Amino acid sequence: MKIVDEYFGCDVFGPAAMQKYLPHAVYRQMIDVMENGKELPGEIADTVANAMKDWAMDKGATHYTHWFQPMTGITAEKHDAFINPTGPNSVISDFRGKELIKGEPDASSFPSGGLRATFEARGYTAWDPTSFAFVKENTLYVPTLFCSYDGSALDKKTPLLRSLDALNKQAVRLYRLMGYNISKIHTTVGPEQEYFLIDEKLYKQRFDLMVTGRTLFGASPVKGQELDDHYFGNISQRVKAFMEEVDEELWKLGVFAKTEHKEVAPCQFELAPVYSSTNSANDQNQITMEVLQKVAKHHGLVCLLHEKPFEGVNGSGKHNNWSFSTNDGENVLEPGKNPKDNVRFLITLAAIIKAVDEYQDLLRISVASAGNDHRLGANEAPPAIISIYLGDELTAILDSIENHEEYTDNINRELILGVDALPPIAKDTTDRNRTSPFAFTGNKFEFRMLGSSLNISCPNTILNTIVAEELSQFADEIEAKNPKDMNACIMHIIRRTIHNHKRIIFSGNGYSQGWKEEAKRRGLLELKTTPDALIHYTDPKNIALFEKHKVYNTSELHARENILLTNYYQVIQIEAKTMIYMLRKQILPSVFNYEAKLATIIQTKKNSGISSPMEEKMLKNIDKPLELVSNHVDKLETMIDKGFGNEKEAAFFAANEMLPLMDAIRKLTDSIEKNVSKDDWPIPDYNEILFKSVE
Repeated sequence: MKIVDEYFGCDVFGPAAMQKYLPHAVYRQMIDVMENGKELPGEIADTVANAMKDWAMDKGATHYTHWFQPMTGITAEKHDAFINPTGPNSVISDFRGKELIKGEPDASSFPSGGLRATFEARGYTAWDPTSFAFVKENTLYVPTLFCSYDGSALDKKTPLLRSLDALNKQAVRLYRLMGYNISKIHTTVGPEQEYFLIDEKLYKQRFDLMVTGRTLFGASPVKGQELDDHYFGNISQRVKAFMEEVDEELWKLGVFAKTEHKEVAPCQFELAPVYSSTNSANDQNQITMEVLQKVAKHHGLVCLLHEKPFEGVNGSGKHNNWSFSTNDGENVLEPGKNPKDNVRFLITLAAIIKAVDEYQDLLRISVASAGNDHRLGANEAPPAIISIYLGDELTAILDSIENHEEYTDNINRELILGVDALPPIAKDTTDRNRTSPFAFTGNKFEFRMLGSSLNISCPNTILNTIVAEELSQFADEIEAKNPKDMNACIMHIIRRTIHNHKRIIFSGNGYSQGWKEEAKRRGLLELKTTPDALIHYTDPKNIALFEKHKVYNTSELHARENILLTNYYQVIQIEAKTMIYMLRKQILPSVFNYEAKLATIIQTKKNSGISSPMEEKMLKNIDKPLELVSNHVDKLETMIDKGFGNEKEAAFFAANEMLPLMDAIRKLTDSIEKNVSKDDWPIPDYNEILFKSVE
């Protein structure tokens, strides 16, 4: 039996490997770069590259790749062999500093949103020395940034690193003004990854799952998740074997895979890591999604990362547990034993409340996608309205501060279980509100709106930037005051912020219609669809925010708006084409055949003088919606061919015209499915997929 401690991180060029393969002085310089953000000395690049190559070749690597995260939302890689010719029939393995530091992939086919013309193919990858390189499948993976010829960010990682610098700068500035000896702030993230597993044979019979990642048709199964018997249930041997292989692969790659369990919906599961630095957590989540999908195939399974693969049961999200700590490891969001008197915690909390309220649009944008729109507001997913949940104690403390009142701790501190043999258990100061998009959970904020397939860089880029802005404003105000008045100034800032932004705090049921009405009265945004949200990306206040903190420039913001709107329309268009293909090639011909069978039975009975009310009713139940489906499909086909003036117009057309029609077609087709025999229905139904896949 393998011992995890002995092989954890064995495929990562981390501190242990660096210490073994690098000269001591170079090793110390690399650690300084990674831990303290120091600039990489150019003269050590060749030494590091050669050591990296030697280590990787000892692991069996023959190639290297600059691994980057373009605006497609997934990772990209181009593999080059270490070999260089030395003669007609001889080579030498070589990897130099210039190859480590910079690559030049063809950028013409990656989304750029107008940052460069299509014929301008040049793009650069630049080594990110703050991320660990690793070996996977005989290739050395070097984490890199991706930019255009003029330096514009063409990826998701570059803005994330910029936002980390912005938050660090403003947080250190504020806390030093308050008297704290802090040199650096590190943000941490723990992304909880949800996913579905289904049988590969069934998957390959569902063209919609193969092309779009979700089922475009499917009547409700006889049983869903209403009994709550899947959540935390016993894991089958097949899935357990899958999970064990996933764990081993992730542990080799230094991923802190910690918790795994059944989720609420049939065939749904979760894998949660221990939190790590945001940059590392982002890379590791990309690795996790890839490993989940690859390992599933080894077990005759398919891992679905779409946010809503099945109608009527829970979708899959990715809770983003976000916090930040000092260079001494102190969690700034840890209230301590007496959060009322923890001024640093309270002013940080005030900054976060203000940031979430003022930039609701950006937080909604950060999770916007065609897939996630199906999930938000349904089946345990947070609504599309941004709000903060703080728990009873913190809410009461903020109320007392706002009203100049002394806080009286009357929160029940113990959980009494009613069993004599068991002692009382300490009670957390916050409960868990599953309907809250942004919840404080003791020493971190859990941003719950992320979809399962999302690259976590964008939500964290925005979180870091908006909080940096509020900390900057607070620091400006404190700097302008006499140092003797600093404590009074801080309390004034906290009190004013609570008063002006408490509308964003909500502890109730986010699913209720009453909350939607209350949110509207409070002036909160409800951006229901991705296009509704994305058009705010380039609002003047948002451009000013990102340019001030050097996270995005105006061109980069417009490019992202363009890319995401275009992607949204293209996803809906692909789904529409898939829907038409399946109806015309699979479903309708099968239904026609079944109708013919029914008609034959009816006619045969009639010739024998026997009535056939049941068959006639079934035929009617099929034929009536079938005519509507036929008409709707013709209309949908004309929509696919429609031209548009710009990507914004196309996206709104997809959201407001195409999707409602597709929903209508689905409902009609699902009603037909209920009246067609199982043998005559051409694709696996929900009962087969959800209850025969993994048990």
